[in-house]
Amino acid sequence: MREDGKIRVFLLDDHEVVRRGVHDLLAGEADIEVVGEAGTAAEAPSRVAATRPDVAVLDVRLPDGSGVEVCREIRSRDESVRCLMLTSFADDEALFDAIMAGAAGYVLKDIRGAELLSAVREVAAGKSLLDPAATARVLERLRDGGARTDDRLARLTEQERRILELIGEGMTNRLIGEQLHLAEKTIKNYVSSLLAKLGMRRRSQAAAFVARLQAENR
Repeated sequence: MREDGKIRVFLLDDHEVVRRGVHDLLAGEADIEVVGEAGTAAEAPSRVAATRPDVAVLDVRLPDGSGVEVCREIRSRDESVRCLMLTSFADDEALFDAIMAGAAGYVLKDIRGAELLSAVREVAAGKSLLDPAATARVLERLRDGGARTDDRLARLTEQERRILELIGEGMTNRLIGEQLHLAEKTIKNYVSSLLAKLGMRRRSQAAAFVARLQAENR
């Protein structure tokens, strides 16, 4: 929240009617200002960086990607932005991904207007809207497979291990490429290889794997 007391909000949703409805709902509140919008995953990160919102309301499913990946990229650039995920479906896998990406909240699109306003305000105030039971399921998944940890890490090359660490820090392929002075396409190939060696399909699984390793070594 800024000195003027207003919460700056950015909206990402590929459905213009939905986006307009949420915009009008939020803009009608004296303490909320909608500072930017996007309809695709590709547009969102740069527009968020330009508008510097307090809260980014992100649709989970987009035609050109995932709001979860957008959340991860936004927070890799600026951790002060609080991400509130908005979705049509209650999906444990998407919820797991959202938690690992650093989202502060996860709500369904059938939420009432007053509840959405409350969610935006709570997230802006630094509170988490993630269901405790869902978070517990995520922690349980982080604990799964501990006995296989060393064997799986041994399959990776030194470069793949370094990239895995950076994935665990929430970095996108572009940011990893900048850090290691490699092309983004090269990083993408490394990520595909290390996921295959770890027996994983999703980048979020690799991030969770790193988080568990770090927890075990504390």
